[in-house]
Amino acid sequence: MSSDIEAVFIDLGNTLRVLVKDEAHMAHARQQIVRLLGVDEDPLAFCQTLDLRYKEYRKWAFENLAEAPEAEMWTRWLVPGLPVDRVAPLGAELTYLYRQSMGRRVVVDGGREVVEELQRRGYTLGIISNLIGTREIPEWLEAEGFGVYFKAVALSSVLGIRKPSPEIYLEAARRAGVAAGECVCGGGHLKGEVTGRRAAGFGPSVIMRSPAELAQASITDENRPDVIIHEFRQLLQVFPARPGAGGPEEA
Repeated sequence: MSSDIEAVFIDLGNTLRVLVKDEAHMAHARQQIVRLLGVDEDPLAFCQTLDLRYKEYRKWAFENLAEAPEAEMWTRWLVPGLPVDRVAPLGAELTYLYRQSMGRRVVVDGGREVVEELQRRGYTLGIISNLIGTREIPEWLEAEGFGVYFKAVALSSVLGIRKPSPEIYLEAARRAGVAAGECVCGGGHLKGEVTGRRAAGFGPSVIMRSPAELAQASITDENRPDVIIHEFRQLLQVFPARPGAGGPEEA
């Protein structure tokens, strides 16, 4: 990777974090959702209905490269039949619980060590991620002690814009105080990480996908990444120490 690169932005889902199915954890979240909403329905069946409605919301989000405020997502898409004045104030809590109903999100193997080493090698680190919910990531960064590593965090749920919109990349670079051309992004989504960063004028794109996933992917000139890795640890093979920084020149 070019020595001109100063900032490395990392995606969260299926990159720094992975989803683990934990039925007890998921069941508790489902129970909390129906309790908050005051509905007399089976929690599992109710959340299955939410999943179907959430697919419609995601279709809208993808088409518009936008993320709706939590209150709007719940009152317009997920539970449109319930009183708005009762549901809207619960939006942030409901979104947090709905994410928990999908499973637990844990840091990938070696994730912390890689993040620490990239910082030691002199890179400014940041996060650019599409997700619903304004509460989950700030709480996770604090609880896991990751906040000290990431200078800039750009979340679609906070900014209202989604990858591959170039605006979310440019806002991330602005928050990091680094020129777009000196930034690199890494993640698992070909369209989001490649086309978006090109439109924003970012440096090379790094895609992390397993060989099996790549075999199923449709790679074109439009979404072809500059670098492909198969696991998070391989970021250390891509980003050697910056001039004057600590860490080995090669992983």
